[in-house]
Amino acid sequence: MNNLCLYAVRYKVVTLVFSTIIALGGIFSFLNIGRLEDPEFTIKETVIHTHYPGASAKQVELEVTEPIETAIQQLKQLKEVRSISRAGVSIIFAETQEIYDKHNLPQVWDELRRKVGSVNGQLPAGCQTPIVNDDFGDVYGVLFAITGDGYDKKQLKAYAEDLRRELLTCNDVGRIDFWGLPREAVFIEIDRAKLTQLGLNPNTIFDTLNGQNSVTPAGAVQVGSEYIPFRITGDYTSIEDIANQLISGSEGSMIRLKEIARIRHDIITPAAELMCYNGKEAVAIGISTISGGNVISMGDSIDQRLQELQANTPFGINIHTITSQSKIVEKSVSGFVSNLISAVVIVILLLVVFMGWREGIIIGFVLILTIFATLMVMKSYGITLQRISLGALIIALGMLVDNAIVVTEGIIIKMRQGIGREEAADQSVKETMWPLLGATIIAILAFAAISLSKDMTGEWLASLFQVICISLGLSWFFAITTVPCFCVMILPVPKNNGKKKHSQRFFKYYKTIVGKAIDHRWLTLTGVIGLLVVAVWGFSHVKQDFMPDTNRSQFTVDIWMPQGTHINSTEKQLEQVEKYVARLEGVQNISGFIGRGPLRFLLTFSPEMPDSAYAQLLIDVDDFRRVPELKKNIQQYLDKEVPQVIGSVDAFKLGPGGGAVIARLSGPETKILRNLAGQVKKIMAENPNSRSIRTDWGNQIKVSKVDFADLRAQGLGISRPEIGSSIAMNFTGSVVGQYRHRDDLLPIILRPPKKQRNNIDFFDEVQVFSQAKNKWVPVQQVTNRTITGVEDSVIHRLNQKRTLRVLCKQREGTTDALFRQLSPIIEKKLKLPPGYNLEWGGEHEEQIEANTKLMSNFPIAFAGMFLVTVLLFNSLRYPLIIFMGLPLVVVGVAPGMLIADKAFGFMAMLGFLSLFGMLIKNEIVLLDQIKAELADGKEPFTAVVESSASRIRPVTMATFTTVLGMIPLLTDAFFSPMAATIMGGLSFATLLTLFVVPVFFSTLFSVRRPGVKHF
Repeated sequence: MNNLCLYAVRYKVVTLVFSTIIALGGIFSFLNIGRLEDPEFTIKETVIHTHYPGASAKQVELEVTEPIETAIQQLKQLKEVRSISRAGVSIIFAETQEIYDKHNLPQVWDELRRKVGSVNGQLPAGCQTPIVNDDFGDVYGVLFAITGDGYDKKQLKAYAEDLRRELLTCNDVGRIDFWGLPREAVFIEIDRAKLTQLGLNPNTIFDTLNGQNSVTPAGAVQVGSEYIPFRITGDYTSIEDIANQLISGSEGSMIRLKEIARIRHDIITPAAELMCYNGKEAVAIGISTISGGNVISMGDSIDQRLQELQANTPFGINIHTITSQSKIVEKSVSGFVSNLISAVVIVILLLVVFMGWREGIIIGFVLILTIFATLMVMKSYGITLQRISLGALIIALGMLVDNAIVVTEGIIIKMRQGIGREEAADQSVKETMWPLLGATIIAILAFAAISLSKDMTGEWLASLFQVICISLGLSWFFAITTVPCFCVMILPVPKNNGKKKHSQRFFKYYKTIVGKAIDHRWLTLTGVIGLLVVAVWGFSHVKQDFMPDTNRSQFTVDIWMPQGTHINSTEKQLEQVEKYVARLEGVQNISGFIGRGPLRFLLTFSPEMPDSAYAQLLIDVDDFRRVPELKKNIQQYLDKEVPQVIGSVDAFKLGPGGGAVIARLSGPETKILRNLAGQVKKIMAENPNSRSIRTDWGNQIKVSKVDFADLRAQGLGISRPEIGSSIAMNFTGSVVGQYRHRDDLLPIILRPPKKQRNNIDFFDEVQVFSQAKNKWVPVQQVTNRTITGVEDSVIHRLNQKRTLRVLCKQREGTTDALFRQLSPIIEKKLKLPPGYNLEWGGEHEEQIEANTKLMSNFPIAFAGMFLVTVLLFNSLRYPLIIFMGLPLVVVGVAPGMLIADKAFGFMAMLGFLSLFGMLIKNEIVLLDQIKAELADGKEPFTAVVESSASRIRPVTMATFTTVLGMIPLLTDAFFSPMAATIMGGLSFATLLTLFVVPVFFSTLFSVRRPGVKHF
């Protein structure tokens, strides 16, 4: 290892060629490396959908949700199980523990499918087979809206399906899905009176249609050497075929269906989901990227294919971009690259000014070489360019020159002592390579806590540690090879050979102050303690947060109508809000999603589950800086002008985390849970900073309960299911067969005309067909009365306990500030009955979990740092001095955060922990020099003072390059809290280190100025 320096210096051509190859490889890697907006992380959650038509939410909960939950919760791999039981459907979310990643999750999901399959026999009659969806976390980075003037929804659907086939061939396309496609059916509309008059048995219609259109095996026969199958024709190929279908009448007569019914191919209403784009009907098409794919390459390929298809696009059809990750990534990456270049220029200029133009060019070249080499390693290991990895490069930038500065400074000092170039390079590297390696490892270990965290936040930030580890490791390698080579080639022999070191005025002042600080060590230490106390007090005034909002030029408006609201009413309400928003300055495009949230187009975005009372607007603006004011304006409009809805206007969050205060109530009885939720909502509403207060259960809904007359029904040979089927057929319609249309199987639905089925007054005219009596019977004969009542429309559970969440958000400030205001009051005033619990979820829970994971791993990293310092110095007192200086980072953090007006969140905490590694690195450089001068036999006091002076430039330069290199990150929403933390903490800590570490050393090693008393 020691010969690497001499080899690089003596074989200059090899070093130059090697550097050129790395530069070219870095450029190639940069042009071809995968690009994403945010790093990939695994959504460790799957969704189980089970339909149970006709069942209430409570029936779904007890008969479907509970058995499936009980089965899957036997899996030890699961962390938690959440469920939503709605009328007719059960939705269960199963989340795995953090230790499982994308490599072993498929095995977990396979085992979960087996558990779900084992429950099928326990589910009630009429319940459909559970569907396990483990693609729940797919991200559709490209989302288009398709509109068409003069085109109906069926035509838009047909065009979207054709477009999908064309786009599937584009580069790096993974999956294409639709949103808002209409559900189609063939409707047979028969007047109730006519059906009764003719005495037609609905089962006859069902059997005829189903039998005519079913696929029937007809066997095969050998003909010579061939085996030829039989195919029976006669299935429906058009709507006309259905219309001409013969039906047996009551007296054996044959009637064509069209003679008694209106048959048409149409859209099912009410729709399950509706979409609009700038006020026009639309459907959406979402496109995801294959794992590890280049989203920019995919976007370019899609744009090119759309351009090629333009000539064949029907007149009036328009494709609008709702979001395009490729364009966002391109803009984001170019912005980060611009910041990176700015940071590199700042660092090089700083080096040139304070070290000389030759030294600046050498270190600047090695810095760029390190970045190129880092890009090569990133590409080879599949690390993409995205927000976190690019930010990591900028964070590491200042530290990348530290090793080069120390080696260059050492070579210059040796040459000033009259030592030849090669010998100076060799000696400098031999003296510093192991301390620098130790310091580099410590700087890397400071970021290791995040790599050890196995939660979602840790996985999302994994590339931060990876890039810093790679780049700092390479910087050390180049510092002991390339730097000496270029120093020998470029640096001139200093003219002031033999001149006493550090004789300049600045160094004289510094040595005087350090000497006084050592002489008055207890006074100095008392002053430091006082600064720490003030810093801790100042820290209490710093805002707290988890993850900041993005700089995305989009935001959302969520609307919740009362539960049970018809989707058409929700659509009309959304139109009113949309018209207001469209008039606001800066608003460019508005996408509306009614009935559920859109496809997941952002990794950290969680779409809302299906609900006819829910709608969302996705709003594009011309400048992200307009978003805060627009949010405030629209929220005020919703609160004052549309009080019948619960509205929430929000920017997108960076990273995992919700952005809401959530009180989670659990217990057995729904009535008590609702009562407790009402108390929590009241307390939240009393806080003027609270907004968008709601519960995830919503309100109870009206139901019409039909009282079954058991004895009379039995006498007429009519069962409960037959009554239910008749009522369903008379209002929503009954499926009586299937019709093949293009690639789809459409249901054939039998129902009355619109004026009969959409009017509750027609209920008394409903007839039920008695198979036993072979006649129609009025519904009043088999029922007693119809009662209007209320019931829960949805029931949520968490780990098999009924759980009701009360949510609110802040109007101003941070979520954490609102939580700190609300939680003590709620916990004090809320009287919980036995068996009921209150827990806090939302952003608070996410923050606690992420911070706990980070802090639980930091002791491992901290122990590693301590061990490295022990190995470096073969002493316990040196490490003790180093770790005594670590609290100094607190002194600068609070002023830095307050001056920059940033909140102390997860990223700021990560920056705070990383400061330990940066400060230790500086302390090692300083203490190693003290140790070296003592080994040369110098008087202890002189050795401490002279060593401190000799390390001012490398230590301060390392700090300035790190601090000034962070400047571009101050404008980035995600990294600015970390940047402010590091800039403030490192600046103050380094300044104090240059004076306090010599005092610590003198105290522990009893170093005194000869003949001076100490205070």
